[in-house]
Amino acid sequence: MTIRRILIIPEPKLRTLSAPVEKIDSEVRKLVEDMFETMYDAPGIGLAAIQVGVQRRVITIDVARDGENKKPLALINPEIIAASEETSIYSEGCLSIPEYYEEVERPAKVAVRFLDVEGKTREVEAEGLFATCVQHEIDHLNGVLFIDHISKLKRDRVIKKFTKQAKHKAEA
Repeated sequence: MTIRRILIIPEPKLRTLSAPVEKIDSEVRKLVEDMFETMYDAPGIGLAAIQVGVQRRVITIDVARDGENKKPLALINPEIIAASEETSIYSEGCLSIPEYYEEVERPAKVAVRFLDVEGKTREVEAEGLFATCVQHEIDHLNGVLFIDHISKLKRDRVIKKFTKQAKHKAEA
């Protein structure tokens, strides 16, 4: 397993649409293994393939709390098939926007259809933190960041800050 470099905004790839996985082969399974390794190392509770520079519709999630057994879940070609009208608000963060958190309102419950690493179609109902995480990661596959769900003023400030940091890093 390999820990991959996580892309940070303003990296343009983070705004691209990820392509569906046509065939689950050893390359896709290796990507999933690397994504879990990268996600746990970061540490984070979710990671989309595009965050490690791979434009494929693959996400990894594990919302187990510290001290609990790990509950890794890989979702390939995930799609939300139902969402509740009821919403919830969570303070979200993102490995591609380090150390920045903001409250985001999303549907409280979602049903998701996806392929597992064996290529079997599965469905799962998610609520609470799991629902928020699934929606956040699926957004990544569509080129959407959690900051797109906050006010334009806050979003512009965050983008400006990270653009400035990237410029200083490039000059160093």
